Amino acid sequence: MAAVARDNGWAVVAGSDRQDRRLFILWGKLMTSNRSFAALAMLGLLIAGAGAAASDAAAGTLDRLRQDKTLRIAYRQDAPPFSFQTGSAEPEGYIVDICRAVGKSLTQQLALPSLNIVYVPVTVADRFEAIQQGKADLLCEATTATLSRREKVDFSLATFVDGASLLIRIDGPQSLQAMAGRKIGVLGDTTTEEALRNSLKEGDIAADVVPAKTHSEGLAMLDANDISAYFADRAILQSLLKESKDPKKLMLADNYLTVEPYALALPHGDEDFRLAVDRALSHLYRDGEITKIFAASFKGQMEPSGILKTLYLITGLPD
Repeated sequence: MAAVARDNGWAVVAGSDRQDRRLFILWGKLMTSNRSFAALAMLGLLIAGAGAAASDAAAGTLDRLRQDKTLRIAYRQDAPPFSFQTGSAEPEGYIVDICRAVGKSLTQQLALPSLNIVYVPVTVADRFEAIQQGKADLLCEATTATLSRREKVDFSLATFVDGASLLIRIDGPQSLQAMAGRKIGVLGDTTTEEALRNSLKEGDIAADVVPAKTHSEGLAMLDANDISAYFADRAILQSLLKESKDPKKLMLADNYLTVEPYALALPHGDEDFRLAVDRALSHLYRDGEITKIFAASFKGQMEPSGILKTLYLITGLPD
């Protein structure tokens, strides 16, 4: 039960700030009347309610997993090679495969007979809301961990390191500096769009930024010559290049313009769940299982970079 202290006819109940203020005011009003017994009764009910609310808040993701044995994975349908879906098939991609491996580890950590996986489709616009609103437990897609995003959700250990670059037309400008007066596509409402706008501003490059709703839409604009380049993380651009209507007319620019550390987003403040997820990732990195996941996900079309190998080495924390 929450603790109660009395000072000059006022009561302070340990709980959230909002609960404290409500009880503070109510106690003052009740004590101005002569119905002290009614005041105490009402206060007792509110204290019980505050304790119940605190108990509910303390019940985290691991408790729910033990109860319903279901892990809810949020995925994107349009972010290959990290998170995507073909038709009605099961979601796939490197980050999705990592989340499946995390689910297997959670099953063992919690000593469960099994753990079902439910896939929750999200978009770039509502992906963090799915975590904040409790619709999903893990966000398994190309999510860059940033300090501002950590105000809304927590992040696991890093799962990938990439950098943004340009997918360009062979017959067009081939560097960011040469894009003055041109149109550059980018996935809207992302850190990548923010990075593009900052790079253009810092370089004093007067190019038009054209937000796309999906990567596929951005590629279609580039194929149709409606834009001169498409700006995205390099691994995504490599995948998009293979999906182009005419790949021979497109190429990747040479330079990286940003560094993007990916991580799994999860509920804010759920330390026990985050620790369990980090333990799962650490074991994947230390045991070398991540190499098998990478090979299966990218199917030999991409090799781990030196930076990524270093990430696996230093992020595989000891128990």
